[in-house]
Amino acid sequence: MTSKKTRHDEETEHLATAKAGDERAFEALTRPLRREIHLHCYRMLGTLDNADDALQETLLRAWRNLDRFEPRAPFRAWLYRIATNVCLTMLAQRTRRGEIALTDLSNEREQALRREDEPLYLHPYPDDLLDELVQTLPGPEATIVQRESVELAFVAAVQHLPPRQRAALLLRDVVGYSADEVATMLETSVAATNSALQRARTTLLQERRAGRITRPHAHTGTAAEQDLVRRLVESWHAADVAAIVALLTEDALLTMPPQPERYVGREAIGAFLATVPGGGRLNQFRLIPTHANRQPAVAAYYREGKSGLYEAHALMILAIEGDAIASLVRFADPELFRHFGLPTTHDDQADGRRPSAT
Repeated sequence: MTSKKTRHDEETEHLATAKAGDERAFEALTRPLRREIHLHCYRMLGTLDNADDALQETLLRAWRNLDRFEPRAPFRAWLYRIATNVCLTMLAQRTRRGEIALTDLSNEREQALRREDEPLYLHPYPDDLLDELVQTLPGPEATIVQRESVELAFVAAVQHLPPRQRAALLLRDVVGYSADEVATMLETSVAATNSALQRARTTLLQERRAGRITRPHAHTGTAAEQDLVRRLVESWHAADVAAIVALLTEDALLTMPPQPERYVGREAIGAFLATVPGGGRLNQFRLIPTHANRQPAVAAYYREGKSGLYEAHALMILAIEGDAIASLVRFADPELFRHFGLPTTHDDQADGRRPSAT
């Protein structure tokens, strides 16, 4: 009786065939790893578009250099090494974001951190992609999609780390590689890796506590969260600012990356909602519940005037604390709807007020 092939056996066969120039074998070799590499690139870079680009560049470099791969270490680790270095190169080129390309892990934090008033380019990550990833991962590797490591508060805080500290933290604490393995990936010493990791952990804790972009999500339970989102949607459609404010924590936070504006507290958020857009016409929106980064979210469609379709406008990611909303992060980028598989228009006449495809 023929025994069932293990994942390692299949990888070995695909690798040998791919090295001989078979692109289909390379596709089969990398397919199980693509989604987790994409998530790693997203954590490193903060946006879906950049993660898409980094994944494609990683696969291209891996294909071109496949003959150099020696299976002393797993193929997965080799792919993570390529992806991390692709991301570091991309981060080094982002002079518009004020980030500094580090050549030494010992560089001071103050030399590499973005100023608080500089824009933070950040996207939410669709839960559908996370679900897809969980289904493909064996047990030990599933830790890369633990709730805390995919929440928006974590990803936002990571973006404030110097690039190579960021890489060390993600490879060590999220993906789970050893200090030796991370040092090899970053082409540095174990001592430098551990030093960078310690500084990164300290900074990450400070950034998460500061909550400059979003509060941590407390996960109060599916039913409670669904009810809170429902009440938010109803209040928004009724243009009832007071009812919306009543759903917030006392120190709730509203942010709109990449804009630096922050509205802290019920009063400030209520004042903002009462004045935009065009005099507080919140009833010109239609909000459709969705999920991102393992958090509740809404897709906002906006209609100019009293007739016609509602057009894709923004995604808002919510963080819940107890029985109230602790933060709302608005991403006013209609292109994100494509990543979430959402249509670009909504028609009130559609059954159940669900979005209708164009």
